[in-house]
Amino acid sequence: MTQILQKRPPALTIRAGATARQLIEQAGLQASQVDMIPGAAGGPKGIGLTGLDLAIFGEFLPQSKQRRFLIGSSVGAWRFAGIVAQGEKLGPEQLADLYIHLPFHQKMKIAEIEKISREMLSGILGSQTQQLVEHPDYHLTIIAAKAEHLFQSDQRLALYSSLLGIIGSNALSRNHLNKFMQRVICQPEHFPQFKIQQDAFKTHYLNFNQHNVADWLMASGSIPGVTPAVKNIADAPQGAYRDGGLIDYHIDLPFESQGIVLYPHFSDSIIPGWFDKMFKSRTANPENQARTVLISPSPDYLQSLPLGRLPDRKDFVLKGLDAEQRIQMWKQSVAESQRLGDEFLEMVEKQNFPQFIQPL
Repeated sequence: MTQILQKRPPALTIRAGATARQLIEQAGLQASQVDMIPGAAGGPKGIGLTGLDLAIFGEFLPQSKQRRFLIGSSVGAWRFAGIVAQGEKLGPEQLADLYIHLPFHQKMKIAEIEKISREMLSGILGSQTQQLVEHPDYHLTIIAAKAEHLFQSDQRLALYSSLLGIIGSNALSRNHLNKFMQRVICQPEHFPQFKIQQDAFKTHYLNFNQHNVADWLMASGSIPGVTPAVKNIADAPQGAYRDGGLIDYHIDLPFESQGIVLYPHFSDSIIPGWFDKMFKSRTANPENQARTVLISPSPDYLQSLPLGRLPDRKDFVLKGLDAEQRIQMWKQSVAESQRLGDEFLEMVEKQNFPQFIQPL
């Protein structure tokens, strides 16, 4: 009796902008084409991409050594910082292990959360800050937000009054957020700099060094009301700096790419800012993403995970999920992510991307 083997559904969803689709149809997806890689904010969702990061940075990109921009906000910047500082294999694995075992509990005060976050960041960077600043191939670009007016304060009344104003203003237009915060793009000196065309947000271009890069990474992931704004950053203008995802959640920026923007992402869509999540109409600008190839876990893959989705910050306090269960489920999600990397590398080998690509 002949057995019919059922093929497992694809683990990846591939979407691409118009120019990227044309380039891939003409020449396939080659490492030599990739000059920019964005990394979204999204907390522990980032460790759900561990296997994909290992494949892209450990096996695909080394096929063509060149200087590339790694542009991240919040956990996206932390993911890339680990890769640049600790290497293409140890970096993703270290981030996943540290996040999985983060000793967070619901009654923690802001100062305690800041302490364990800095300890986690220290583990991600190790003693390799010089490598991070001077890496010959990877140009880490950290996105943060410079708070303005009352939003600079961590006092509960001022902070939550600011957040209410931000939510209301954003409901009218995303551009109104510029009354509350400004974008910061921070990167190493002595290399060609990442720049964007001017938009509604005032953008500060600053440089990090071995002495302040940890503070800039901390600022990029400082969620209002969860961790305090980062102040008194060495060699930086005075100010209160917060999570880069507030403005640039999924990095919908006008990339000046000359090739392909390869985007390993936990979602198959791009939401411009954190406060835009509640508005279905707030989607990526097609012109910004014309050269983007967005690679994300497929719905079938997500449903196969222990929680039916990627790890999420709410899992730390999810009713009915204790720390031991969370750790086990997150470990399983990270282990399963090898499927993402394997499938990506198989597609690179076969160069069959055109049959899977959907419009972005």
